[in-house]
Amino acid sequence: MTGNSMPRALVTGGSQGLGRAFCNQLARKGRQVVSIDRYPPDTENENITTVRCDLSDGRQVNDILDKLEELAPFDLVILNAGASATGKFEAIPFAAYQKLVTLNAKTPMLLASQLAARGLYADCANLIFIASLSHYTGYPGAAVYAATKDAVAVYAKSIRKPFDKQGITVSCAFPGPLRTAQAERHAPRGANPASRMTADTAAEKIVAAARAGRPRIIPGAANRLFALAGRLAPGPVTWVMRRIIYEKLDSEVF
Repeated sequence: MTGNSMPRALVTGGSQGLGRAFCNQLARKGRQVVSIDRYPPDTENENITTVRCDLSDGRQVNDILDKLEELAPFDLVILNAGASATGKFEAIPFAAYQKLVTLNAKTPMLLASQLAARGLYADCANLIFIASLSHYTGYPGAAVYAATKDAVAVYAKSIRKPFDKQGITVSCAFPGPLRTAQAERHAPRGANPASRMTADTAAEKIVAAARAGRPRIIPGAANRLFALAGRLAPGPVTWVMRRIIYEKLDSEVF
């Protein structure tokens, strides 16, 4: 680490969707933000620095660790990058499975651990993993996405206590469907994008809750009700998910 005096925020997948919302909101508030993605965010904000990396490629992820040492310390780390694959699970190709497992699960685990091993977190840092509301119910039509996001949720829970001893607060967020290009791409026919939470709203709620020290974050009252329903009646809720999502999918998208 170079010993930069001003901590920075680190966001993975910052070029679009929820990641871009995190980057833009933090930068507008005067924070220095490092975005890791294949492309820079669609903004001219000088407070955002982009580290180019395909986060689904383990070799590229390993290669950027030295660069992150130059940009550290980070007092807020948001491991947000992710992708989905929808359709019949047996029809999703092997390469798509590989990409999702690496991008959604292996990469955030690797970055969380290596940032700690290299001492790149600032004192009293916040680490946020982005999982999915699907954690609380079955997700017919997106099994590999749900599985990888569940892996992140379990990992976040498992490291919470040891990271707390290092002064790092670990949170895991479980956003529902958002008004983003990725959600639109994987949505079933007839889905109404206006019913989804905006990425800006989700980003604001998640950061505020993490800063307050909440370990599990479900942004939005409707999403919290859905999560409760999934806990109390997993069978019926999974049946509903099948009806409103899986049965309306007319192709595999990955």
